[in-house]
Parts: sequence; C-alpha cells; structure tokens
Amino acid sequence: MESVLIKAAQLILSLAILVIVHEFGHFLFARLFKTRVEKFYLFFNPWFALWKKKIGETEYGIGWLPLGGYVKISGMIDESMDKEAMKQPAQPWEFRSKPAWQRLLIMVGGVLVNFIFAFLIYIAVLYAWGEEYLPTSSVKYGVVVDETGEKLGFRNGDKILSVDNRPVENFAKIVPTIVFDNATSVQVERDGVKTDIPITGEAMALLLKSKGVFGVRYPFRFTIGDFAKESPGREAGLQKGDELAGINGLQFVYHDEFQKMLAENKGQSITVDVLRNGQPLEISVKLGEDGMIGISNSLSFQDLFEFKTIRYGFFESIPAGISRGIETTGNYLKQFKLFFRPETKAYESLGGFITIGSIFPDSWDWHSFWNMTAFISIILAIMNLLPIPALDGGHVMFLLFEIITRRKPSERFMEYAQMTGMFLLLALVLYANANDILKLFR
Repeated sequence: MESVLIKAAQLILSLAILVIVHEFGHFLFARLFKTRVEKFYLFFNPWFALWKKKIGETEYGIGWLPLGGYVKISGMIDESMDKEAMKQPAQPWEFRSKPAWQRLLIMVGGVLVNFIFAFLIYIAVLYAWGEEYLPTSSVKYGVVVDETGEKLGFRNGDKILSVDNRPVENFAKIVPTIVFDNATSVQVERDGVKTDIPITGEAMALLLKSKGVFGVRYPFRFTIGDFAKESPGREAGLQKGDELAGINGLQFVYHDEFQKMLAENKGQSITVDVLRNGQPLEISVKLGEDGMIGISNSLSFQDLFEFKTIRYGFFESIPAGISRGIETTGNYLKQFKLFFRPETKAYESLGGFITIGSIFPDSWDWHSFWNMTAFISIILAIMNLLPIPALDGGHVMFLLFEIITRRKPSERFMEYAQMTGMFLLLALVLYANANDILKLFR
C-alpha cells in the first residue's frame, strides 16, 4: 500500500508541475500580445474551486478535478464554453481581435514550453547524475526470458548480438529499438551459433503487451542482506549474512534456475542449504503462496556486471540533454505510429492514470522522478498537437485554415467543434482508464 501511495504522489506532483508549465506557455504569449487572461487554474473547477485569488485582471486558482488545467483567455471559445461573452462586440484585448499569427503562437505556447521544459530537465539530470547503463556486450551470461520471450523464439542464455544486424550499445534499449524501429529480426548467439529470430506483426503485438520479455541472466550468488516485512525465511531461522548454496540438495548455476525452483514449490516446505560462517546448514522453510522466501540479496547488479558511466560538465550536458530530448520525442512518435498498424494491437496497450503512475518507482527517487516528468512532458506536448477540437492542435488546425483561406470559421461552428472535441477526449480518457482496470483483472 505504501508503494502505491508513493507512486500516486509522484504522479500527482509531476502532472501538477506539467499542467502549470503548459498553461504558463499560453499565459506567457497571451500577455506578450496584450491579450487578457481571465483565469489561470491548476486542475478543473466545475461548481467550485479549492482555492482562488484574483491578482490584477487574472483569477488564479486550484480546482478539485485533477484532469488537467486551463487558462481562460478573453474572446476565445474554449472548454469554458462562455457563449454570452462571444455575443458582445470584440474588444482590442480579446483573443479574437488579434492577428492570426499571434493567435497561433498563443495556441502553441503550451506545447512549446512543454518541449523546452523537458529538454531543460534532461540537461539538468545529465549534469547532476550523469548517465549510467549496462552495455549489451557486458551481458556475458545471456538473457533470461519470460513466457512471451519464449513465444517470440528467445531462449534462456541467448546473447543478443544485434537488431536488424545493427548492434545496440545500451542493453536497456534493445526492446525499444525493436519496437520503435519496426525491426524485422534480432540476432542472437545460442550455444556458440549465430541465430536469427524473426519479428512479425504478431510478435510486435506480444512485445507491446509484455512488461519484460527478457532480462539479464546472472550467476547464482546469494548472500542474505535483509528480510521482507513478512519473511518465511526469517521465521525459519535464516540470518543476515547466510550464503545460499542450494535447495533440496540441488545447486544452481544461474539465478533464474533458483527462481524457477521456488515457483515450482509455492506453499510447500523446502530445505534451504546455507553456509553460515563457513559451516553448512540445512534449514526447512515453508514458502508462501507467492513462492517467496522473503529475503533480499546483499549483492547488486553492479557487483556482477561492468556498467558504463558517463559524466557531463555543464556545457557538455546542454547538447547531450537536447539530444536526449530529440531522441525521446522521435521514439514516442514512432510508438504512436504503431496505433495505425492493426496487427500490432497497440490500441490494447493504451493506458490511463494507472499505467502512467506505474512507470514511477516504488520509492521516492528524484533522478527517476525528473526523468519520468520530462518524458510525460513530451507526451503531453505531442498529444496536445493532435488535430482534435478542444486540444491545442484543433485550434491550430482551424487557425491554419483561416490563414490559408483567409476565411474565419464561424463562432457557431467553433462551439460545435469544441463540444465534439471534448466528447472525443472524454471517450479516449474513459477507454484508456477502462483498459487499465481490465488489465488488473487479467
């Protein structure tokens, strides 16, 4: 429960920051062009607001419905649907009185600031923490695959060589490279022989649904570092510093073999062979229904593999951060294209708040928090550019039509378009969050 609250807190804080940043973009350009901003709200406030204060011409406030935020710009048909104000003669300070190019900049201001904010975060993150990753070449014991990985044709112990015959330096980027670059094959070394594993449209659908596909295989070396809150191992007499040697007299070469053995004995009693101060012991442990002993390894990945760390100076972090922002934007656009390929069934992986919240770590980690916030900022920027009325992209679409044809859409048409767009957005939100709920029961 605690981990769920931490994830939720990170999600709410991240979205609150990004909503303020996005709406500030619209606010900034509106004020730059001397357009009156009537309201600036974090979250929506139907019927009442949690807090509000008027400063100058603008009312600032916090709503109770955490589905975004808004700025209400005078003379603009937006989600407030203020029809009465639009019936009055246009005033010089109103949005509708401004030249098309100024209205265009006001509309894209939020998206522009979202992109800039994401790039600034990446620059700051690389400067503060640098970049650490596991090179694919360092995964010397190969991979361990889940059920989906086996269906795709991978096997435990496969060593990934390349994707479409192009090496991937960072091991964590192998699956994203397969998905984003629409790869057709992966090359692996299996039992000393190079093997091609084809990636079909059906395989891509499985990849998008899977959470892991494959991980890093590593040798079985386990020294107890700590215990879970509810630990069958601690109750049975295991101690910190005990070195696990095997189970039921069987020894393991790799850690996944140990995990498989536990999974096969869920809820049963096993004999854990340990070395305590160099002396062999046999301790009987009754596993929980989850097949866990409730112990953690004092050894980390860094103890078993050679990671690569890159440090950036202040001036070095600027191009590196911009490059990461551009790469992240490009990858998300590639992922977005998958929704238009029915065979990938990418629409089934569309998620709502639960999906977004799940990408945050179980414990508060500022490094991960800012990386995730930058990523979500780019997602919000791209999604807001979709040509759907009620989104910035819808307003831009109508403004471009006006600039090209020199004809302004009627206010009645804009009202209907706004209502249609809001209906489509509501349907999309409901679908995404329904997908989340269905995943919980699968």
